[in-house]
Order: sequence, then C-alpha cells, then structure tokens
Amino acid sequence: MRILIAEDDSLLADALTQSLRQSGYAVDNVSDGMAADTVLRSQEFDLLILDLGLPRMSGLEVLQNLRAQNSRLPVLILTAADSVDQRVKGLDYGADDYMAKPFALSELEARVRALTRRGAGGGSTLLKHGRLVFDQTGRVATVDDKPLELSAREVSLLEILLTRAGRMVNKSQIVDHLCQWGEEVSSNAIEVYIHRLRKKLEPSGVRIATVRGLGYCLQRDPNEVNNGMGNGTN
Repeated sequence: MRILIAEDDSLLADALTQSLRQSGYAVDNVSDGMAADTVLRSQEFDLLILDLGLPRMSGLEVLQNLRAQNSRLPVLILTAADSVDQRVKGLDYGADDYMAKPFALSELEARVRALTRRGAGGGSTLLKHGRLVFDQTGRVATVDDKPLELSAREVSLLEILLTRAGRMVNKSQIVDHLCQWGEEVSSNAIEVYIHRLRKKLEPSGVRIATVRGLGYCLQRDPNEVNNGMGNGTN
C-alpha cells in the first residue's frame, strides 16, 4: 500500500513517514499544496494524509481539485484542534476522516488501516483466499492457522495480490504500490520477489500465475477447489 503525506511540518512528516514505513507501507511526502496537487494528478496512491494548513495551496483546495477529478482516493485530513470550520469543510469537500493535532501515532495508524481497507472495498481486516488468510492489522499471513515466514517486502507484495485476487497485476502496478520515491526496484527484482513468494505459497494451494506480457494473478489450485478444500472467499 502506498501513502502520500502532504504536511509542511518536517518533524511531524518525518515521524509519520518513519512510523508508517515500519508498518510496511510505501510512503512519500510533500511539504506544500502545489506539490501535492501536481503529484496526485500524475501518480497513484492508496491513501492521502492531508494537512489543511499547507503553503502555496491550501489542503482544502488540494482536496477540492482531487474530488473534481472524480478520484475516490481515501483522504485523512490533519488539522489544528481549534479549526472546527475547516474540519467541517474538509468533510463536506469529500474527506473520509480527520484527526486534530496533536494526536497519537497509534490512533493514526489504526485510522490508516481502516481507510485503506475501505479503499480496497472491504470492511474486514482479514483477506482470505482458500486456506490462506492475511490479517491486515497484524500484517501476518497464515495457512490453516499456521503463520507463514515472510519478509516485509513479501508481505506487502502478498497484500497487493490479495486485494486484486483473480485479476492481472502488472509489474508497473506492483512498483507503484510497493515503492516510495527514490527507491530503485528493477524488473528483475520484482521477478525475484514473486518467485520467493510463490515458493512460500505453494503448500497453501494458492498459486501466482504469470502471464507473459501482462503480469501476475493470484489463483487457487484447481485440484484443491475440486476437492472442496479451502472454502475461504477470494
């Protein structure tokens, strides 16, 4: 999952970035509204954390422009505790949630999890695919209640594939949602991550199919489906 933080307080932006990256998110940040507006027009994110008091272009203008493009990107606005009018305007303009400063990082992370789940089209914290279950809160994957040993990158890759199970995901989409700015990830590296994850998923009856020129698709082993195994939802 990829998050954009638009916040002009560098200390707060750095703290949010570090905390969310430790939780497995790819995080980029900008410090003014014009930069946020430009980036949002050209790149894809799974969540926007938006300070309303941005220089050069206010957070409300950024939000207005975003919704004018018919974007459904989940938006969590940050605002001073006493700016009730701005909070109301932010929600009226299409924000999904807000937090008043100061706030606890643990609460912000909980709201981020809720909004990214909502943006993915589901309310549950569990993504199920046959015998495979992924807990988005604890970021743990299990097969028949036994945890899989996955690296942080493999966890993020699995989440991308699970939220698009049954659909093709190309390398460009994986890079867009897996990596933050300045992080160089080659096509060969993506293939290595896929190979490692594929090997670890084999015992679960879940397979990552490769369609040359199109990308990857998470599927269930037809033998297990025919045998009535793995009754979880895709």
